[in-house]
Amino acid sequence: MTQNKQYDDGIEAAVFRKLLNHLDERKDLQNIDLMNLAGFCRNCLSKWYVEAANEQGESVEYESARERVYGMPYLKWKEKYQLEASHEQLQEFNNQN
Repeated sequence: MTQNKQYDDGIEAAVFRKLLNHLDERKDLQNIDLMNLAGFCRNCLSKWYVEAANEQGESVEYESARERVYGMPYLKWKEKYQLEASHEQLQEFNNQN
């Protein structure tokens, strides 16, 4: 199997867009659930977005990356969709760290 960087980048970009679309459709999926189950959340994706931009010589602000990942300003998303973490969710999170 040959590696074609341009081909791989296009596929990876499409997968990333599908992931963002999926997360946008699943606003009920809380970040703490993602952290507990997968070890990353929307904020992690935002940080990775900033890091990847920096590696490519681009400058992207964290809040701009979060708006890209959340599909709206983070504070608006938080106000509309983020629920208070349950005792069980927090306990599981704290046990993993």
